[in-house]
Amino acid sequence: MKRFFTLGVLLAIVATACSPKQGFERPADWGNTVVYEMNVRQYTPEGTFAATAEHLPRLKELGVDVVWLMPIYPIGVLERKGTLGSYYAISDYCATNPEFGSLEEFDAFLAKAHEEELFVVLDWVANHTSPDAKWINESPADWYVRDENGKTIVQYDWTDIAKLNYDNHDMRAEMEKSMRFWLDRGVDGFRCDMACEVPFDFWQTTIPALRKDYKNIYMLAEGEHTELHVNSFDASYSWELHHLLNAIARGEKDCEHLIEYVEKDMATYPKQALRLMFTSNHDENSWAGTEFERMGDAAKVMAMLTFTLPNGQPLIYTGQEMGWNKRFEFFEKDNIPAWEQNEYETLYKELTALRHANPALAAGVNGGNFELVEDVPQGVFAFTRSVEGNSVTVYANLTSKPLSLEENMLAPWGWSIVTINE
Repeated sequence: MKRFFTLGVLLAIVATACSPKQGFERPADWGNTVVYEMNVRQYTPEGTFAATAEHLPRLKELGVDVVWLMPIYPIGVLERKGTLGSYYAISDYCATNPEFGSLEEFDAFLAKAHEEELFVVLDWVANHTSPDAKWINESPADWYVRDENGKTIVQYDWTDIAKLNYDNHDMRAEMEKSMRFWLDRGVDGFRCDMACEVPFDFWQTTIPALRKDYKNIYMLAEGEHTELHVNSFDASYSWELHHLLNAIARGEKDCEHLIEYVEKDMATYPKQALRLMFTSNHDENSWAGTEFERMGDAAKVMAMLTFTLPNGQPLIYTGQEMGWNKRFEFFEKDNIPAWEQNEYETLYKELTALRHANPALAAGVNGGNFELVEDVPQGVFAFTRSVEGNSVTVYANLTSKPLSLEENMLAPWGWSIVTINE
């Protein structure tokens, strides 16, 4: 059976999305899941677990599988940035930020997410704490990296943090214990902030130990290094791809650079590695600009590529599903005033449905083979991904001019997708 979709119009596939799950448990393979990053502070006017929980049915309908919560822990006061501080300056790993609600209210959020058959992962900041964290006062001094005067040190311009010392094995053990605190409550894994700043051997020891007791947890590394996939993480960031897509949208790079990237990435990373792909996230939105600022009219086609490129696991950031074109304040309250249903919700529903309905688009060992399509106009990036019984062919116009294919015309930054099921 052959289906043809033009310019991102994939509505026909929505009705044939994946069948209901038989029971709800963590998958052994996360390669066909879609991740959604939830910024709790800015998600609703209330900015609480209870208020965001009301949106979980909407995310399920959107086609999301994994909800990643930005850090939900108490924020330090010493050297705090702005009024509310950075989520990533944590004062206590085993408590919730009172701004968001109590531990019991988090448990209620988690229970509702699981009722909706959504997995929940927490943002885990293992590299540092706030300079007035609970551990500062309750642990030995050598749990932290200190200067010659005994003061905790900061990195980069992160003046609101204190770096942890991974030469101390007691600290490592307490870090693992803190992660277990949340896994015991039922969370489904972690997105690990600045994973490459933490010694790889910590992850290679800790993650297998956690997996012995918590079946099939999902582990995402904010980092781009092959060693992150050695006996540890399921997924890692594809930062290089993200910057390349921005450059193509600006006209600084082209299809040939994307082909080079895909071939290099496939050759560099192990087949089981999931590569998180995105057009936005909390860092990019707040500091580099929205996808519309960075990509302009190319934002939609670049989003489509994050759902279809080999080894890719797509990410949707808070507000992208309504085309929210505003940089969130990072240290202040700056919520979305109202959620709207519009063309972007339709786009992401179509993309998640396409993803779930076609096994060839999965990342990892079960994903489809990748093959370039030859004899297409210059500026068209065309490829097929296929597994037994299913293939998906993508034609993407990565220019600001209309380009002609044999069967149809591709609008500027437009695309066509052909699926075949046998």
